[in-house]
Amino acid sequence: MTLNSKLQTAFNRGPVLKIISGLTNFDAKRVAATIKAATEGGATFVDIAADASLVEMARKLTDLPICVSAVEPAKFLSAVEAGADLIEIGNFDAFYAQGRRFEAQEVLELTRQTRDLLPEITLSVTVPHILELDRQAELAIELVAAGADIIQTEGSVAVKPSHPGTLGLIEKAAPTLAAASEISRAVSVPVLCASGISNVTAPMAIAAGAAGVGVGSAVNRLDNDLAMVAAVRALVEAFATTQKSRVYA
Repeated sequence: MTLNSKLQTAFNRGPVLKIISGLTNFDAKRVAATIKAATEGGATFVDIAADASLVEMARKLTDLPICVSAVEPAKFLSAVEAGADLIEIGNFDAFYAQGRRFEAQEVLELTRQTRDLLPEITLSVTVPHILELDRQAELAIELVAAGADIIQTEGSVAVKPSHPGTLGLIEKAAPTLAAASEISRAVSVPVLCASGISNVTAPMAIAAGAAGVGVGSAVNRLDNDLAMVAAVRALVEAFATTQKSRVYA
C-alpha cells in the first residue's frame, strides 16, 4: 500500500472524512468555499477535479491532503505535477445522468492505465454501484491487485427515500452502506463509504467496516459558508460515537 505518511497516520487514527467538491466542478469560487469549509470544519482531506489550476489554488488555501478525481488517466499528470497528494478514479455519479455507465472491466482497465502512468502515488478507485454486490466485492479485490490503495463505494443517485427525517437519510445511504459492508470484508485496504452519506449515517458506515466516508453534496451544495463549515463539523462530531479497531499497514 502506498499511502503517504500523513494519510497513513490519518487512516490509522481514523475514521477519516473526505469532502468532495465534484469531478465536474471547475468553478474556482465554489471549489474554494468547499476547501475552506473542509479545513475549518476538521475534515481529513479534500477531493477536487483533476485540474492543475484548482490544485494550485487549493495548495494556497489548505494544508490538508489534496485528492484529484478524473476518469481519464492522462488528466492526473498535470494535477499531480501541480501538487496533488493522491488521485481518485471515480465520482462516476457525475456521468450517470448522461447515460454513461462504468462497467467492471473498464474501471479495472482505467486502474491499470493509471498505475502505469503514476506507479507511486496513492490511488483510490470507486467501485460502481450498478454492479451486483458480489461483483462489487470481486472487482474491489481485482482493483487492489491492480494497484488501488483505497477503495471507495458509491450509492445510487436514483434512490428516493419514502420517509422523511432520519429514516429517509438511512434509506438514501443504504446502497453505499451495503457495499461498504461487503467490500470491507473482501479487501485489506481502507474502504471509503461515499454517496448519500450524512452525519446520521456516517457512524453506520464505520460500523459497516468503512475506514471513513466521502461527502459531497451535503456540503458543497450549501450556499452559505457558515452552513458548509457546520455541516463538516457535524460529520466530524458524528464520528465521536464510533470505535476504531483496524490498523492499515
